[in-house]
Amino acid sequence: MALSRVCWARPALWRSAVIPGSFVTRRLQLSRSVPAWRAPRSSKLHLSPKADERKNLISYVVTKTRAINGTYHRFLGRQFPRFYALYTVFMKGIGGIQMLWADAKKARRIKANMWKHNIKFHQLSYREMEHLRQFRRDITKCLFVGIISIPPFANYLVFLLMYLFPRQLLVKHFWTPKQQTDFLDIYHSLRKQSHSEIITYLERASATVSDEKLRWHLTDLCTKVQSGTHPTTHDILALRDCFSTHPLGLNQLQALQMKALSRAVLLTPYLPAPMLRWRLKTHTTVIHQLDMALAKLGIGQLSAQEVKSACYLRGLNSTHIADDRCQTWLGEWLQISCSLKEAELSLLLHNVVLLSTNYPETRR
Repeated sequence: MALSRVCWARPALWRSAVIPGSFVTRRLQLSRSVPAWRAPRSSKLHLSPKADERKNLISYVVTKTRAINGTYHRFLGRQFPRFYALYTVFMKGIGGIQMLWADAKKARRIKANMWKHNIKFHQLSYREMEHLRQFRRDITKCLFVGIISIPPFANYLVFLLMYLFPRQLLVKHFWTPKQQTDFLDIYHSLRKQSHSEIITYLERASATVSDEKLRWHLTDLCTKVQSGTHPTTHDILALRDCFSTHPLGLNQLQALQMKALSRAVLLTPYLPAPMLRWRLKTHTTVIHQLDMALAKLGIGQLSAQEVKSACYLRGLNSTHIADDRCQTWLGEWLQISCSLKEAELSLLLHNVVLLSTNYPETRR
């Protein structure tokens, strides 16, 4: 009996030792299973089938819209090419306004810095001077368009005029890449029309030069340019004294000469003689100041586009000339410009014609 009690007591003691441990283990498993059970529920709420369907629907609509938009553009380009060109100009204008606004803010910062530190225009860096010069020309054209848009309903007419005459009414920010090339060619052809007239005036003026050596050099230079020869910097600088006084100084030029020179530098010739003289002086002085700043900076610091823009401003049609040829020509220009004094700037003005007329690759 005693033995049987012992045998029955051992399983009882074992159960009493095991049951509390299993109870604790179950409690721990239960407490750990709660977060594991809640996480899938929250993920199901975040990535529900409805949300996935909504995202797929939005993606489908965006893809379809782009496809329809592309088809619509192709249809307009085939069936209504003129209207599509107008639509393209309008869309280009949105980006052009943003670029023009960015230019305005940059010009404002430059002017504020000038006022704050009492800096003159010729003391600025080359890029700051060029930015202000170009922005003044752009804003003048924009102001003209704004003025003619003031009358009621005139904005509709102005929009049509901008479509018909984009070269005359729009700044370069609103031109397409093809328009930029075409318009620059047109502008150069307009200023090139006055080249032969300017050379003829120089040839006539050579007869009134008192110094025999200068008279011979001027006649020889005109003969070289008329025969298609590109003059050297030495040929041009040899005439610096001839352009400081009568008959070729800026203060001695005749009205017809100033009109031809105005067309050569893309300034309007339809102004009284005193106004033409003042504009030519101002334009030539700004170019000379830019040249001094560019010589200080160095041509090698400019990008290819900046070099081409600098050459075009100074009379060379750089749109179809290789980059290295543009750099060579700009170096010749700077060599002449930086050697001139203020009283000899008439030679720099005529240099727009003398140095660019027969430059290789420009006789098209």
